[in-house]
Amino acid sequence: MFSKSKINEPGAKAAGEEEGKSSGAAETNTKAGDRPAMPLTSSTPKPKAPASTLSSDLTITGNLRTTGDIQVEGQVQGDIRAHLLTVGESATIEGEIVADDIVVTGRVIGKVRGLKVRLTSTAKVEGDIIHKTIAIESGAHFEGSVQRQEDPLSSSSAPRKAAPAPRPAAKPDAG
Repeated sequence: MFSKSKINEPGAKAAGEEEGKSSGAAETNTKAGDRPAMPLTSSTPKPKAPASTLSSDLTITGNLRTTGDIQVEGQVQGDIRAHLLTVGESATIEGEIVADDIVVTGRVIGKVRGLKVRLTSTAKVEGDIIHKTIAIESGAHFEGSVQRQEDPLSSSSAPRKAAPAPRPAAKPDAG
């Protein structure tokens, strides 16, 4: 009666060919309207997922970890690790934040570690910032230290060892 190949394709299939299977290199002469079989794994990248948003009426106690993007508008008591982290104007984060790209427009109490860190004019940060590049807009409130590192995302948060300070030479007594 009806076959799938007659409905979907302009011509009938060869007698020995099965649906969905390819005979490899032997199948080189395809018709103009036919499309060659594609592998199940696509070489095109997946579309980027939208940022996860934590709304202003949400309070989270615990750590958050993602390889994607997060936009925080609510309260988080815990550490956050993400690719891109946006701290909204109404947000408060109490904990360490680590991301490739960090934009703070709200309040952060804790250490900030990122490749690119930006504090907008409404930002309030109480804690140390370890960064590769930083931008602080006029009006931002910041209390803490700023340290530049080539790899601020590395798990070792210990500061680099500095050479010990030289001791002053002992002066001979004049007596």
